[in-house]
Amino acid sequence: MKNLYKLIFKSIYTLLIIMLFAFCTNNTKSEKSNNDRMTENDKNALGALGQIGSDWENLSDGKTFNGWHIFKKDEVNDSWIIEDGAFVYVGGTDGNSTGNDLISDKKFTSYILSIDWKISKGANSGIFYGVNENSDFGQPYFTAPEIQVVDNNNSVGSSKEYAGSLYDLVPAKEGLINPVGEWNNYIIEINHYTNLALVNINGTKALSYPLSGNEWDKMIKNSKFRDWSEFGKHKTGNIGLQDHGGKIYYKNIKIKEIK
Repeated sequence: MKNLYKLIFKSIYTLLIIMLFAFCTNNTKSEKSNNDRMTENDKNALGALGQIGSDWENLSDGKTFNGWHIFKKDEVNDSWIIEDGAFVYVGGTDGNSTGNDLISDKKFTSYILSIDWKISKGANSGIFYGVNENSDFGQPYFTAPEIQVVDNNNSVGSSKEYAGSLYDLVPAKEGLINPVGEWNNYIIEINHYTNLALVNINGTKALSYPLSGNEWDKMIKNSKFRDWSEFGKHKTGNIGLQDHGGKIYYKNIKIKEIK
C-alpha cells in the first residue's frame, strides 16, 4: 500500500512538472512574439525597409495626382504641379498664401510612411497625419499633428520647429537634414498598437513619442494646442502635405499599413 501511495504521489508530481513546463514555454513564446513585433517595427522605422513589395502601397506615381485632393475639395488645383516625378507646391492663382494643403484620398490608422522631400530657401511645410475633413475646421492643422518640413536656417523659431520635429511638441535631433535644395527622406511610423510614433531622418532615428495617454496630454497642455478640442484625437485619418509658403517638393511616397 505504501508503494502504491508513493507511485500515485510520483505520478501527480510528474504531471505538475509537465504542466508547469508547458505553461512557462507558452509564456516565453508569447513574450518572444511580442518582442519580435516591436523589434521589427523599430527596425522598419529606422530605415531597414528592404525592397518595396506587395505589402507597400505607392501613393505617388510621379505622373498624376491620383489618390490626392486639396483639403475639403474634390481635386488638385494649380497650386501644385508635377515636376520630374515630384509633387511640387508652387503657389496657385486663387490668391491664398495658404489653404492648398494636399490630402490623401485614403485614410490610415497604423502604418509606416516613407517620403522624400526637398525645400527652397525660406520655405515651410509639414506632413500631417490623422487629418479629419469631417470637422468644422478650415485647416488640417486643427486636427492633425505635423512632422515639420522646413528650411532650418531661415524659417525656424525654436527647437520644436526644426525639420523632423513634431511641430511645437517634440524636437528632432539636429544635424540630420541635408542643405536646402537637396533631397531628404523621412520614415514615419504611426503605430496605435504600441501607442508609439517614430520618426527617422535620412537613416537615423530622430525622435519618438506616445500617440495618446498621460505623457501626450501633458505635452498638449504645454503647447499652443491646449485648447484645440480635436487636435490629435483621430486615430484614423488622412495624410496631408502642407502648403505654408515657398516651393516644396515631395516624391517617392509609399505606405505600409500595420495590421
